[in-house]
Amino acid sequence: MVKLVAVLKAKPGQEAAVTQALRDLAVPSKAEPGCVMYVPCRSKADPAKLVVIEEWADQAAFDAHAASPHFQAFLAKVGNALAGEPELEFVEVL
Repeated sequence: MVKLVAVLKAKPGQEAAVTQALRDLAVPSKAEPGCVMYVPCRSKADPAKLVVIEEWADQAAFDAHAASPHFQAFLAKVGNALAGEPELEFVEVL
């Protein structure tokens, strides 16, 4: 299994656009082969901070997701609305 937490920070005034784009991305991502969990979230303390909790069957499934047309379109759509690159934190269950 590949588990990760992706953190995105929207630029001021871009929070709604990034949030909607992330909601739109969740639908095809959840339908991908190998997707076990894909949960977009927003920080209660900072509405510009968006977090996606993901779990993939294996590295190949994650790599396919990262290369998918819908994920690449998402990155292109929100690229100028983000305050920096998304941060990926790969995690493991204790």
